[in-house]
Formats: sequence, C-alpha cells, structure tokens
Amino acid sequence: MAAKAQVKIGFEVSFKEPQAHYAEVQMNISGLTKDYVDVKMPVWTPGSYLVREFEKSVEEFKATAGGKAAKVEKVSKNTWRIFSAKTPNIQVNYRVYAFEISVRTPFIDESHAFLSPTGIFMHPDGMIKSASTVKIVPFNTWSKVSTGLAPVAGEQFTYKASDFDILYDSPIEVGNQDTFEFTAAGVRHEVAMYGGGNYDKEKLKVDMAKIVEKETAVYGENPNKYYLFIVHNFLKGGGGLEHLNSTTLGATRNAYNTPEGYKGFLSLVAHEYHHLWNVKRLRPIALGPFDYDNENYTTNLWVAEGFTSYYENKYLHRAGFTDVNEFLKDLVGGVGTVLNTPGAKYQSAASSSYDAWIIGYRPNENSKNNSISYYNKGEVIGILMDLEIINATKGAKSLDDVMKAMYLQCKTLKRGYTDAEFKAMVEKISGISFTNFWAKYVNGVDDVEYVKYFGYAGVDVSTENATPGKPVTGAAGQLTNDGLVITSTTRNSAAWISGLNVNDVVLSLDDTSLGDALATVRLKSPMISLDVIPLVGKKNIGDVLKLKVRRDGLEKEISLTLKENPNVRLKATVNENATPEQKAVLKKWTGV
Repeated sequence: MAAKAQVKIGFEVSFKEPQAHYAEVQMNISGLTKDYVDVKMPVWTPGSYLVREFEKSVEEFKATAGGKAAKVEKVSKNTWRIFSAKTPNIQVNYRVYAFEISVRTPFIDESHAFLSPTGIFMHPDGMIKSASTVKIVPFNTWSKVSTGLAPVAGEQFTYKASDFDILYDSPIEVGNQDTFEFTAAGVRHEVAMYGGGNYDKEKLKVDMAKIVEKETAVYGENPNKYYLFIVHNFLKGGGGLEHLNSTTLGATRNAYNTPEGYKGFLSLVAHEYHHLWNVKRLRPIALGPFDYDNENYTTNLWVAEGFTSYYENKYLHRAGFTDVNEFLKDLVGGVGTVLNTPGAKYQSAASSSYDAWIIGYRPNENSKNNSISYYNKGEVIGILMDLEIINATKGAKSLDDVMKAMYLQCKTLKRGYTDAEFKAMVEKISGISFTNFWAKYVNGVDDVEYVKYFGYAGVDVSTENATPGKPVTGAAGQLTNDGLVITSTTRNSAAWISGLNVNDVVLSLDDTSLGDALATVRLKSPMISLDVIPLVGKKNIGDVLKLKVRRDGLEKEISLTLKENPNVRLKATVNENATPEQKAVLKKWTGV
C-alpha cells in the first residue's frame, strides 16, 4: 500500500495537427518498480453499451524508462506492455486519431477538440483506483477548456481525478466554446456551447434551471456542487451521454427558436440530467465498478434509460413547458411506439437490456421485427408502474417515491441494485404484489393494457387505425440510380409474406416503371415507403400489386396481396366525469 501511494500518474494532451484530427498524449508514471508495466485503454464507454474498440485509433505508441527507449510489446488488443526493468520513471507517448462525431467518441478538428476520455487515456493495469492529473495544452488558436474534472490550484488547464473511474467519466471540451452559467438547486451549472446557433442564453438559463429544480425535488438532494453541460451544435444534431457531474449533448444549431426544436432540446436536458441520479448513482449492480475490457451485462436498462425517457416528459410538464394534453399526447405516443413495433411481441424489456451489446447498438434490417428498444419499452413500463402505485396507494405514493428510496439505498449500501431489490422496493412503496406485472411487462411480452392503466387517472384512450381503409405493403427502401433498393420489410406484412427481400431492387409496379410511378411524387428524402407511390395508394385492401425486382443480378416477379395497416394511433383525453379517486390519481401523476 505504501508503494502504491507513491505512484504518480500524469497526462499531457496537446494538438500539433488538429486539422488532421490528432491528439498527442504523453503519460508519465513514476513510483512503479516492476520488470514491466501494462497500460490499457478501455474498449467501451459507460452509458453507451457497445464495444467500440477505442484502441484502434492509437498510433505511434512509444515509451522510455529512465529517459532511455524501452521495449514495447502489444499483448492484447487494448494492452501495451512496457519493459521498464524496474525503472521508476516511465514516459509513454502516443497519438489518437479522433474523427467520429458523437457524444461518446473523441472528435478533433481545427475548430475544437472533444476529448471523450475512454478514447483518449490509458491506465496501468490493476490501478483503476489510482489518482491522476491531466494537463491540456490547447492549440494556439484556442483559449478555453471545459470539464467536470477538479482544477489543480495555480496550474492553468490542469486537472485532477481521484481515480480512473472519475477520469473516464469526465469529458473535456477544448476550443473557443461560448460559456455561460446559472445556479439552480444550490448548484453552479456551466453550459459550454460549441458550433454556434440561434439559442437565447438568458432564456436557457431560466428554463434549464426550472428543470434542475424539478428533478432535484424528486430526490431531495443534488449530489454536486458544480455541473457542466457540453453542447455540440451541428446542422442536424442529437443524442446525449450522461456523466457523474456533466453531460454531453448533441443539438441542432438553428432549431432553438422553433417550438418543436426548443422542446426537443429541453427534453434532452431533462433526460441527461436525470441520469445524475438514475444510472450514475441509482444504478444496476452490474454498472460499476466497471470492467473496461469487456461487456458489462445487465437486465435493468429498462429502468436506467426507459424510466429516464418517461421522466423527461414528467419534468417538462412539471416545469410548465407542456400542458396536461401535450403531456398525455407524449405518453400515448410512447405507448403507440411499442404497440407498432412488431419486435415488442418477441423480446422482453429485460432481454432488450441484456442484449443491448449485441442488438441495441447494432440494429439490422430485421431488428424492428424481433426486438424492442429498452428506451421505448422501459418508458411504457414506467408509465404503467407509476399509475399502478398511485392507484394502489390512493394518491399517497408514486414512482417518485420508489426512485428516491432506491437512490438512498444505493447511496447507503455503496453499490448498485439487483432486479429483485428494485421489485421489492416497488412492492414496499405500493403495498401490493408486482409479481404478475413483472411477468407480463418486464420479463414477458404481453400486450400493454393501456386503457386499464390510463383509466386509473380518468384518462380515456381511444385507438384508431393509423391509415384507415388504406392498404400497405410493409416495405421501405432507398432510391438509387438502379431503382428502389428495399431496406426493410415488416413482419407479417404483404411484403414479408410474399418474399420481397431486403436488397431487392424494385424496377416496376404493375408493369409501370418506377420512374413513371414516382413522376408526380415530391420526395423529401431518398428513403421512402412503397406506400407513398400513388399507384399503391389507389388500390384497396386485398388487391394484388405486381412488382418486378432484380435480385443478385436476376430479374424476378413478386405479387403482394395488400393488407390493412397493423399500426394504430392513440388519443388520450381527460374524462370530465372522472371520479374523485381518478382525479386524485391524475393530480398525483402529473405533479402539478
């Protein structure tokens, strides 16, 4: 222990060729006296459940020991062995190529550097709990660094991490980002905007603060003294990734002044900020301490992400950004997504969570037919569970109470929860058994009883066909110079039954060339459904559509017997004649 305490690890990151998308990383290790030292780069980043193989972007890995060149051998895909011959001072130098735009991967160009740390830094094997420092040397045209890491006093752009879990959980933005601050729930919040945009800083300060206050109220405390929003504004942007005291958001730079765009941004803020509790502290037991070399499997992402998707709607409503009608519209829209996804009948929420690593982040042309997103199914489970708890307790308790209690339990036990523990807390708060509920909705694929659950709150949900009376093919594709290349077919649709395949190239419909069939259609995108073609729209349910396709260079005729659209559209309305009990549930549910 005494020897470990003397070990010092420091990084310096600079940018000689940002226009070519490179970071120069120097790692200094002192105090280790071993024959060799292994240093490892994570293969994935927490919050994004896919092995991304960050080590593939490392170049020119070199090391010295005591100032002399040391032999280096790569001993696994993400491990470099430095033969240091018990020399206590080791310097490692390597370059990282960073040119993938996302909230979970490093990106560098002449305008800025986004350092997603799992794709930049390495740790000595077995020393995840060791402290480290990071010095950033901005490119000569850059002037700012934004990060949730604690600054080292008196040293510009130098930061410290108490262990590598903290370092790997603290993204760094370097450049000339526009920064502004606000205080909410007693916490200083900084927003670092990259990429410009038509945002109103003063309005964002007020509105983001409202969301922070509503979220903190659920849990009773805010665990941070400082929180950072890194926002990347692009022509078309989206997505977010949560961290312990920060988040990275992707946004569309010129959508802030539209109602839909602004609501979308605030929803993203609400979602990622909720992860401050749900995932980062209230977490499934498999998600920490992390194994950075392998997949970390859990069956509980439907809580971690799905409930967070549900709560973003609750927070927007509680903060006054949506009225009750829009709140209900957003929720039944989520229910409709599950109802209209064929895979919801084949994959459970628990299975979707577990298979995130092999299916969720690697969708193919058949994914919608055999799987369901744990975001979507988890959101619906959250809605149903919340209503069940409120109804069972006659408005005294809600899912909020479960989330707060589980947060405090994880804080007390200093570990994540098991599925059984989460279920036990739901039953404790509600006072009823949730065994059948778990069997139906968590581990099973039963149809969602939305009419029953919304009825608890005096909300009537009506259902209608998404395209009443109109036939559908169940096929979609992409227009190319060769024709319409089929990219998906829906399970049990006309296309599915007839044997129309993905990668088939549609040449004609009912002996009409594709070009003529699309002559009157104004297309916004090359990605289209066959159903937008006027020739299809003129047919009736049960009619036959003849397609000529090219498959593997050979022409083939396929006949589709058109079917009714299986998709539904839901509409929710508050019953004016609701009982006092239903009104009490509605009031507790909406929280306003």
